[in-house]
Amino acid sequence: MPLLVSSILEKAQDFKATDAYIEPSVDKVQLCFRVDGVMIHVADLPRELNPNIVARFKFLANLLSYRQDIPQEGRIKEGSLHGTEIRVSTFPTIHGERIALRLFRGENRSFNLEDLGLEIEVFRLLENAINERSGAILFTGPGGSGKTTSIYSCLSHISRAEKNRRHIVTLEDPVEQVLKGVSQTQVSPSNGFDFALGLRSLLRQDPEVILVGEIRDSETARVATEAALSGHLLFSTLHAGSSCGVISRLLEMGLEPYLLNSSLRLVLNQRLLRKLCSRCNGGACEICNHTGYQGRFLLVEAMVLCSEMRQAILQRADKSILQGIFKSSGGITLASHAFNAVKNGTTTKEEVLRVLGPSECMAFFNNHSDVL
Repeated sequence: MPLLVSSILEKAQDFKATDAYIEPSVDKVQLCFRVDGVMIHVADLPRELNPNIVARFKFLANLLSYRQDIPQEGRIKEGSLHGTEIRVSTFPTIHGERIALRLFRGENRSFNLEDLGLEIEVFRLLENAINERSGAILFTGPGGSGKTTSIYSCLSHISRAEKNRRHIVTLEDPVEQVLKGVSQTQVSPSNGFDFALGLRSLLRQDPEVILVGEIRDSETARVATEAALSGHLLFSTLHAGSSCGVISRLLEMGLEPYLLNSSLRLVLNQRLLRKLCSRCNGGACEICNHTGYQGRFLLVEAMVLCSEMRQAILQRADKSILQGIFKSSGGITLASHAFNAVKNGTTTKEEVLRVLGPSECMAFFNNHSDVL
């Protein structure tokens, strides 16, 4: 069994997969990888192997092998298997336990703001924001859209680029990568150590730059806002479908509009899209595993509050009104960046529709159909 597990991880590395899934069914076990954000079926394994595969991963991740009735999470530390650190999640199903693996590359990764590939307007907005000494910079986007990489790149930029070092601290769930020059802490909600408690305590540690992994509730939103208003540069993420959705979500959490206007410096909404394979240019070759795509690039929507937007926030305007103001003010939208990426041959219209969906970008594409 150790050889089979090792073979699965080696194959995942060969595919450059970010995730691997081992899922039992009635008569087989499916092995799937997520490559460039897309799930691909790799192999079917005999059904009877599943308990032993699960047991092996549980052993490596220090999980309870005798509990098959509850979800469990753990980590396989870097160096244990092929220099890759792995987050292991088990979940009970009617056919046995399912395993999800998140693979972190074992190399000493450096996070550089310049390597994000941001368009020049977005880069300038972000660089100006992180050079400030207070305010909130919020990121949104679905899981796997690169939010953590973007924030880590911001923190690393501050740590490396500034002559007078700032005190940078994080509260994360979980800590995904170790950052040089940054004090990182993993919260434990099950033990009562959540983001709100951690942030309140952290403010007594004299931080200057703070990362709160996620704003999940009204208390965390309130404490984070107070931190951003009291001389701290704060980074965080929020689950919302758009930049304007972040505003609506914070208002729904009970944040006062005037506090939001005073604290919010920049909102970034991002997605990861597949790039056309540079070798076959969308055909099919071994380099891109016959998909036509290889690698991904970052698509980012950036919003700075204009005077009209601030007035609408004070009036607690709904998301559709905020979105209209954002577009009419010349805001940098996902649709406009996606259009440019298709126009210059970086990706395809089909890939844009797969990631953004028709409601997000079809109107924009239809209005510019003569250019494509």
